[in-house]
Amino acid sequence: MINFDKFKLDNGLKVIVHKDKTSPIVAINILYKVGARNENPQKTGFAHLFEHLMFGGSINIPSYDTPLQKIGGENNAFTNNDITNYYLTLPKQNIETGFWLESDRMLSLDFSDKSLEVQRKVVVEEFKQRYLNQPYGDIMLLLRPLAYKKHPYSWATIGKEISHIENATIQDVKDFFYKHYAPNNAILVVAGDVKTNQIKKLAEKWFGNIENRKIDKTKIPIEPKQTKERKKTVYRNVPFNSITKAYHMCNRLHKDYQATDLISDILSNGNSSRLYQNLVKDKKIFTDINAYIMGSIDNGLFIIDGKINNNIKVKDAENEIINEIENLKNNIIDNNELQKVKNKVEAALKLSEIGILNKAMNLAFYENLGDANLLNTEIDKYLNVTTKDIKRIANNIFKTENTSTLYYLKKNND
Repeated sequence: MINFDKFKLDNGLKVIVHKDKTSPIVAINILYKVGARNENPQKTGFAHLFEHLMFGGSINIPSYDTPLQKIGGENNAFTNNDITNYYLTLPKQNIETGFWLESDRMLSLDFSDKSLEVQRKVVVEEFKQRYLNQPYGDIMLLLRPLAYKKHPYSWATIGKEISHIENATIQDVKDFFYKHYAPNNAILVVAGDVKTNQIKKLAEKWFGNIENRKIDKTKIPIEPKQTKERKKTVYRNVPFNSITKAYHMCNRLHKDYQATDLISDILSNGNSSRLYQNLVKDKKIFTDINAYIMGSIDNGLFIIDGKINNNIKVKDAENEIINEIENLKNNIIDNNELQKVKNKVEAALKLSEIGILNKAMNLAFYENLGDANLLNTEIDKYLNVTTKDIKRIANNIFKTENTSTLYYLKKNND
């Protein structure tokens, strides 16, 4: 059970305080409710670009890292399709430095051509290195638009194409900032040996004078139900043929989300999982194979992907995946097998409740879903999943017309 206090500033900033007297370190986490899904389809990659720009200097502080490093603090951030999350840890006696740094870059960034150009180069290079020049790196760039035809999950966090960032102007950047980076579009979580009244005073002092902003409320389109199987084949300079199958699944708040997650574990969590045991170890169809869910806030994807051994035909490998899925659809799984994956999930969730940074991040994430207290009910939702739930959901998801398949093949394949 993670206890916390919660309050809201007049400008709309939500603040959550978790007290942990055992830690000499304080974690400060700020979640902004903006991800790749909030971008203009003609100007993608901006949420990720801002993850970099937010470290490039704010209106009053030319270097974010320098004052934090001087007091022994650390920081980082991540962006995905749903959110952008900034976090830092620092000694509790220096907590106000964290409030100073975070509030100043919420107030305004250093919108200079120099800063934009520096970060633009970093992002473009990352796009090339991670997605274009790395074997199998562009799989998700290809799979997303195959699976999504309306929803902005059709592009990755890095963006649709490099040109969107290469052509970004200072005005584009300013517009994006003021539409999304605001106290009324953020959740601040402080965890550590702190008092709620102390955090209220600091929040009011450093964030209270930042005016709320008109947040972009552009309605995100709902992805229509897929009614026909989709396929795409590409050829690349890679050592093994690869196959990736994506099935549409429920959203993060749906009652079936946890059971769907457990299905991915049954198939692919660890060396005793079905796909590894049957298709890698025993039959040697794949060199490796994985099943996982995207964890998206809106309706997401259940993905199965694997690299095929060179002596195996692609169609045969695909049929082996389908056979494993049909087995899950047609037969009730053993209680012991379900309990085993439940135990792993329970252990992982309890482990995530140990460190103060993890607790701060989790509280922010669940508050963004609607209520931070959802964190305290998550384990029970997994433990309450039944073997009948697994069979029912497998039959709902794993339909031919609900699948998008990417065949990623070696060039000059026989």
